[in-house]
Amino acid sequence: MLRDWKMLLFLCLTLGLAPYFPEPHIVGKIRWIAGGAVGMKPIDWFDTALHGLPWLLLLFYFIRKAYNYLMQHTPKK
Repeated sequence: MLRDWKMLLFLCLTLGLAPYFPEPHIVGKIRWIAGGAVGMKPIDWFDTALHGLPWLLLLFYFIRKAYNYLMQHTPKK
Protein backbone atom coordinates (compact mmCIF):
# COMPACT_ATOMS: atom_id res chain seq x y z
CA MET A 1 0.00 0.00 0.00
CA LEU A 2 1.24 3.44 -0.81
CA ARG A 3 1.98 5.33 2.39
CA ASP A 4 2.98 8.67 0.97
CA TRP A 5 0.10 11.05 0.27
CA LYS A 6 2.27 13.07 -2.10
CA MET A 7 2.73 10.07 -4.38
CA LEU A 8 -1.00 9.39 -4.25
CA LEU A 9 -1.70 13.02 -5.15
CA PHE A 10 0.77 12.77 -8.04
CA LEU A 11 -1.04 9.66 -9.29
CA CYS A 12 -4.38 11.45 -9.02
CA LEU A 13 -3.16 14.44 -11.00
CA THR A 14 -1.56 12.31 -13.71
CA LEU A 15 -3.30 8.95 -14.19
CA GLY A 16 -6.45 10.05 -12.38
CA LEU A 17 -7.14 13.03 -14.65
CA ALA A 18 -5.42 12.17 -17.96
CA PRO A 19 -6.26 12.95 -20.72
CA TYR A 20 -7.03 16.49 -19.62
CA PHE A 21 -8.72 18.02 -22.67
CA PRO A 22 -11.51 18.83 -23.37
CA GLU A 23 -12.25 17.76 -19.77
CA PRO A 24 -10.55 15.38 -17.34
CA HIS A 25 -11.31 11.84 -18.43
CA ILE A 26 -12.65 10.67 -15.08
CA VAL A 27 -15.12 13.58 -15.03
CA GLY A 28 -16.53 12.45 -18.36
CA LYS A 29 -16.82 8.87 -17.13
CA ILE A 30 -18.60 9.95 -13.94
CA ARG A 31 -21.04 12.04 -16.00
CA TRP A 32 -21.65 9.06 -18.25
CA ILE A 33 -22.40 6.81 -15.27
CA ALA A 34 -24.57 9.48 -13.61
CA GLY A 35 -26.52 9.74 -16.86
CA GLY A 36 -27.42 6.06 -16.68
CA ALA A 37 -24.30 4.50 -18.24
CA VAL A 38 -26.17 3.94 -21.49
CA GLY A 39 -23.89 2.30 -24.01
CA MET A 40 -21.01 1.62 -21.61
CA LYS A 41 -19.00 -1.44 -22.55
CA PRO A 42 -16.75 -3.51 -20.25
CA ILE A 43 -13.69 -1.59 -21.47
CA ASP A 44 -15.36 1.66 -20.35
CA TRP A 45 -15.94 0.24 -16.87
CA PHE A 46 -12.32 -0.91 -16.71
CA ASP A 47 -11.19 2.53 -17.86
CA THR A 48 -13.30 4.15 -15.13
CA ALA A 49 -11.77 1.86 -12.51
CA LEU A 50 -8.26 2.58 -13.80
CA HIS A 51 -8.69 6.36 -13.65
CA GLY A 52 -10.66 6.23 -10.40
CA LEU A 53 -8.31 4.00 -8.40
CA PRO A 54 -5.80 6.73 -7.46
CA TRP A 55 -8.67 8.88 -6.15
CA LEU A 56 -10.05 6.01 -4.08
CA LEU A 57 -6.61 5.27 -2.65
CA LEU A 58 -6.14 8.93 -1.69
CA LEU A 59 -9.59 9.03 -0.06
CA PHE A 60 -8.86 5.80 1.83
CA TYR A 61 -5.50 7.19 2.97
CA PHE A 62 -7.06 10.32 4.49
CA ILE A 63 -9.93 8.40 6.08
CA ARG A 64 -7.42 6.05 7.71
CA LYS A 65 -5.31 9.01 8.91
CA ALA A 66 -8.38 10.71 10.39
CA TYR A 67 -9.47 7.48 12.09
CA ASN A 68 -6.02 6.92 13.61
CA TYR A 69 -5.90 10.53 14.81
CA LEU A 70 -9.32 10.25 16.44
CA MET A 71 -8.40 6.97 18.13
CA GLN A 72 -5.25 8.48 19.60
CA HIS A 73 -6.92 11.68 20.80
CA THR A 74 -10.11 10.24 22.24
CA PRO A 75 -10.22 10.16 26.05
CA LYS A 76 -10.16 6.61 27.34
CA LYS A 77 -12.54 5.47 30.05
